[in-house]
Amino acid sequence: MDWVARMNEAINYIEEHITEDISYSEVAKVACCSTYHFQRMFSFITEVPLSEYIRRRRLTLAAFELQNSQEKVIDLALKYGYDSPEAFTRAFQQLHGTTPTAARSVGTQLKAYPRLSFQISIKGVVAMDYRIEEVGSFTIVGQKEHVSHKDSYQVIPQLWVEAQGKGLFETLLSIRNESNKINGILGVCANGNWGQNDGFDYYMAIASDQELPDGLVKIDIPAATWAEFESTGAPQNIQESWKRLYTEWLPVSSYDFANLPAIESYLPPEENKNELWIPVVKKQ
Repeated sequence: MDWVARMNEAINYIEEHITEDISYSEVAKVACCSTYHFQRMFSFITEVPLSEYIRRRRLTLAAFELQNSQEKVIDLALKYGYDSPEAFTRAFQQLHGTTPTAARSVGTQLKAYPRLSFQISIKGVVAMDYRIEEVGSFTIVGQKEHVSHKDSYQVIPQLWVEAQGKGLFETLLSIRNESNKINGILGVCANGNWGQNDGFDYYMAIASDQELPDGLVKIDIPAATWAEFESTGAPQNIQESWKRLYTEWLPVSSYDFANLPAIESYLPPEENKNELWIPVVKKQ
């Protein structure tokens, strides 16, 4: 099954379970990737978080039922995952700009968010440089934080600012294993909590084979195949590499994600580049 078919199967799963407590790990399993990668991929491609898409679809369907049935508001609230009619009303009004009761009236303007469908979009005007590397086992050492998926884009930059103020990067550079292929100061999205809806473990780290400093933790990374993508200019430009990885490279490549941490490698400023390392396996 190709990438587009897997993404559409994931959407089918969401629609079939829209009135249930949807497990993001189950959705990701249908798409044959980790929860972390699925949520990032989904938000990069659709420009809306997975949780927000599900919320919009539920409230769209609730509006249809209000207009076409005599279902009570309290029953619809429970059906679409809200603990109380009040919580349902607040969410409904936030999306539609009106109350569930008013939505029953003819002439009331409402919003409808249709189900998504994925298709291949032909691109390729700008080349995307990458290389496939075999990297032996290594250890990364760093500071671990648990980050929610929905807040990650705001929280992670702040973590870096705080870490710099505390001198974390100086500590990491003092134990750096310079011979490792994946080098620099690393932002590591680890797989400790990929199976949970509430987030993932994030490390600010470095490849090291030295004794573990106080207050830091380590992850042993097994030997694996990696796809490496270069990002020139400012560190934040690496987000464009993520987007192109998901929307241009992955759909047409012969690789899938491996169930290992994804790594952003931030190199010294004088190199004017950073690297995105993604563990991969050959498609079956």
